[in-house]
Amino acid sequence: MNFLRRRKTSEDDDDNDILGEASASNIHKSRKPPNTAFRQQRLKAWQPILTPSSVIPFLFVLAVIFAPLGIAILHTTYSVQLLTVNYSKCHQLANSSFESVPNKYTSYHFNSNNKDPGFKWRIVNSTEDENSSDFYQTCEIQFDLPTDLKPPLFLYYKLTNFFQNHRKYVDSYDLGQLGGKAVSSDDVTDACKPLKHRGSGDSQKLIYPCGLIANSYFNDTISSPVLLNTKSNSINQTYLTSDVGISWPSDRDHKFKKTTYNPDDIVPPPNWDKMFPNGYNESNLPDLSTWEHLHNWMRTAGLPSFYKLYGKNTTDTMSSGSYQISIDLHYPVTVFGGSKSIVITTNSIFGGRNMSLGVIYIIVAVIALVLAVAFLLQHLIKPRRIGDHNYLQGNNAFSGGTNHREQL
Repeated sequence: MNFLRRRKTSEDDDDNDILGEASASNIHKSRKPPNTAFRQQRLKAWQPILTPSSVIPFLFVLAVIFAPLGIAILHTTYSVQLLTVNYSKCHQLANSSFESVPNKYTSYHFNSNNKDPGFKWRIVNSTEDENSSDFYQTCEIQFDLPTDLKPPLFLYYKLTNFFQNHRKYVDSYDLGQLGGKAVSSDDVTDACKPLKHRGSGDSQKLIYPCGLIANSYFNDTISSPVLLNTKSNSINQTYLTSDVGISWPSDRDHKFKKTTYNPDDIVPPPNWDKMFPNGYNESNLPDLSTWEHLHNWMRTAGLPSFYKLYGKNTTDTMSSGSYQISIDLHYPVTVFGGSKSIVITTNSIFGGRNMSLGVIYIIVAVIALVLAVAFLLQHLIKPRRIGDHNYLQGNNAFSGGTNHREQL
């Protein structure tokens, strides 16, 4: 019956070619992932089965590891020696002669001879300079150091209830200005508002550095401790604390640079008027690259209570004896309901005298130990056979007993 078979025409050939191309096109455009173990989600996996024989030893091991670590951290941080004085009320409570500082404003810890340093303070009135009638006060603090403090030694100031982590505050600076560029008024970021310009009309000038962070700079001046009545009956000796190398290397080397602004084109922030009463000029224009106190202040803290490094001594021992520190009071803290303190401290491999990390380790160890003992007692007193089908609810075929769902 071959004569009944239809002959292929050229049109049929063309149709087949078109269908073939379409089929090939569909195969080529397929979005099916490649047939690999990763793309087809066939990778080998292991899921541990939590059994008493694995969980209980794990919890005991966890307790054995975390408990010694917590004790070691606590011991190391406890060995840090420090003294702290909250001088927020010095201008209100202190007189012109030395009086004892209330205990609630002081704290201390020494490894040997943990004797009360006998903190005393007094307030002294001063003027800015001979040509100024603007008064400021100096808080002088004396204390007895009962033991030698070996280097490195650090001088901090501490603020409380100051929220540097507020979103508008954190963003309120211009990176180009800090980097030494003479950024034009139009190019300075609007994040600096409302502290972007000062003045009005034609007298309006750009603030340098602009923003809330720079304007709120901590400007109390803290002197180095002075050793009084030395053993050799010589003149008083100053235990020098340096402000060099107290900021992050990345800030010193990259973030902050000497400005290229013309002093006549810029003005200081409003709260800097005491530091620059007549504005900027060629002689007093600050070099931000070397102003490490400002570097530390501009590195905002994440919590409302924080420490900022003010000075350090990494070479000399602070000998026992009577010391005096003078603090020029410029920075108000009552406006935000906070406090300010000075802290002299040593350190450890874990930083300052902060017990939180060690306590957390011990808490984890205690929880792990309690759970391990509880699971062990439950396993010994009322054990459960692994894979017992009687615990399969509603499955009489496996349990061989009454349907538990019917009992409910």
